[in-house]
Amino acid sequence: MFAPTRDEARQFFFDTWHKYRAGEALAGLETVALQVLLSHPEYRAILDAPREYGDRDYTPEAGETNPFLHLSLHLAIEEQLSIDQPPGIRAQFKRLCALKGEHDAKHDVLECLGEIIWQAQRNMAAPDPEMYLECLRRRS
Repeated sequence: MFAPTRDEARQFFFDTWHKYRAGEALAGLETVALQVLLSHPEYRAILDAPREYGDRDYTPEAGETNPFLHLSLHLAIEEQLSIDQPPGIRAQFKRLCALKGEHDAKHDVLECLGEIIWQAQRNMAAPDPEMYLECLRRRS
């Protein structure tokens, strides 16, 4: 299982962005990550300044979205869609795409994923795939 630290995950995004900007070849997950990065131009200034943003904390209390968490959840969703796990997520995603377009549909999936992760942490249990799919059904 791939379980990077906070610093490793952030460095992965910084490195991928740097390689892209330098015209260097990307491999494996970097190619998927680049598509996520390109779909979020609002984070480019952050990606261009790893020294300034690499250690920064983002708190919901301050009304901040953690860009690295957001990007990481996007990567998780790309993986889930590629293998249809949990089973049925791909079909739910296609329904959402038909209603809202691909990027907005991915953000709906991201919201549901965030919700089930929060619930799992709160309940000290594994994420509930049925709850995840039900959240997606409610959005379509």
